[in-house]
Amino acid sequence: MIMPTPSLDIMPCTLREMIEQSAAQHPDLLALATIDGERHTYNDVLHRSRDIAAYLASHGVQPGDRIAIIGENSPHWGMTYLGITSMGAVAVPILPDFPAGDIGRIVRHAEVSGVFVSSRLYEKLDGLSSAETGPVVLLDDFTVIPPGTAPADVAGSTFRREPALTFSMDQPAPAHAIRQDDLAVIVYTSGTTGHSKGVMLTHGNVVADAFGLLQIVDVHPGDRMLSILPLSHTYECTIGLVTPLMIGATVYYMQKPPTAAILLPALEQVRPTIMLSVPLIIEKIYKAKIQPELTRTPLLRKLHSMPFARKLLHRVAGKKLLKIFGGELRIFAIGGAPLAPDVELFLREGKFPYAIGYGLTETAPLIAGTSPMFTRYRSTGPALPGTALRIADPHPGTGEGEIQVKGPTVMRGYYRDPERTREVFTPDGWMKTGDLGTMESDGYVFIKGRLKNMILGPSGKNIYPEELEAIINESDTVRESVVYEHQNRLVALVHLDYEKLQKALHQLSETDIRKKVNGMLADLQKEINERVPLYARIHKFIEQAEPFQKTPTQKIKRHLYIP
Repeated sequence: MIMPTPSLDIMPCTLREMIEQSAAQHPDLLALATIDGERHTYNDVLHRSRDIAAYLASHGVQPGDRIAIIGENSPHWGMTYLGITSMGAVAVPILPDFPAGDIGRIVRHAEVSGVFVSSRLYEKLDGLSSAETGPVVLLDDFTVIPPGTAPADVAGSTFRREPALTFSMDQPAPAHAIRQDDLAVIVYTSGTTGHSKGVMLTHGNVVADAFGLLQIVDVHPGDRMLSILPLSHTYECTIGLVTPLMIGATVYYMQKPPTAAILLPALEQVRPTIMLSVPLIIEKIYKAKIQPELTRTPLLRKLHSMPFARKLLHRVAGKKLLKIFGGELRIFAIGGAPLAPDVELFLREGKFPYAIGYGLTETAPLIAGTSPMFTRYRSTGPALPGTALRIADPHPGTGEGEIQVKGPTVMRGYYRDPERTREVFTPDGWMKTGDLGTMESDGYVFIKGRLKNMILGPSGKNIYPEELEAIINESDTVRESVVYEHQNRLVALVHLDYEKLQKALHQLSETDIRKKVNGMLADLQKEINERVPLYARIHKFIEQAEPFQKTPTQKIKRHLYIP
């Protein structure tokens, strides 16, 4: 297999070494920016991170101490992350969507020595004492928030401001030596099981993951990345911040959530060459904009059902989609959850430059992936260079087994949780991913579903809810679904596309709406059961009126819905 020429020859050992190397090689290139706002060169980022490190050291923060970051995406977030890790302290990124109670538990569990927080999220610290938070710095402008300041005073900017940093291009590098194996980050997951764990990642874990990615994708100095996912998640932090900064690319941030009204002008202005996404974003675009156009007339529906004509239609639609994304996109990386098969087929046949990645927070995160040139339908690609994968105890007939991983990106363990750490590793040192899959002879991985979600059918066949959900979700009247086992029978919870159904349900009585919806669910059940094997037929379809609650990577929190 021909792979892209490596974009970086020598891997830095630590995050501090990474930003120092990049600033030396690309001092005046733009590193971090906002749309119509801040612009920071690599030199700026290096020296501002040193200012942050100096501030922490002056307040008694020692190497190994934990510092929380609670804020929306911004250049200041990235500089804070680098400042904390550059002086040997440990960054604790906390997801902005976490409720105040969860944030309080994380702050206490991590025993932080300081907090950087945005003004909008400061109220989530209410109830925590200054002894629990340490000094609190406002991410917006790096001013200190005095202990006891009320959220209303921060929101209204009426508190007494004291600058935390004095920007200096002469600030020396932190004196403390940092090793590859030193802890850099603790990431508290928000998983589908509801049990938050503190994943401990070293400098070597994060740097090796970013460097490994640069060996398989073609990224250059000056590439433009538009960030739309939360930096507090490892996917965006490693691949969307560390990786571009390692190579000399520019990351742009939006100052508001990426709704269509905000995102479309940003795409036109930045004309990104690289973007990271979760499946839900591109799936929504496909279902709302592309699929209706491809099937809007009987003739188009007939043509779309014919493989040759469908490919031509997809090619035309793919060109239009690429233009919407600015026209210069080379890599549209998708990860964090499985991509719907029909959407991947469209991207593939439409020649849209998508790439699939597979990973876990526990692996910093990427385990396997490819560049857009080497994607294979329904595969996540082969293991990252330097990473080993195996299928444990493969089924003799199907080759399916648990995917296990070993390599430089695998976490040290769960913070202050030795029991769960022991459970996730095999005696010979492989980390259990909890995912079931197969692997082809050339290393390409195909994921079937989560081990804990697998259902053993009455005939002894393995049933993967994720595969059934993908078939259900292909219906143009369905937004999302959850399949589970109840009393030895399969049940599907279905959240319908109520925007599309609005015309059909308009002006109907409550009784008639219920009859209409029940009829649609019955039709859907019949349609799906005709497409799946006898042992995987679904006994009952139930309407889920509200959208499912999700993790930051838009995976449904299944534990909330399965009895």
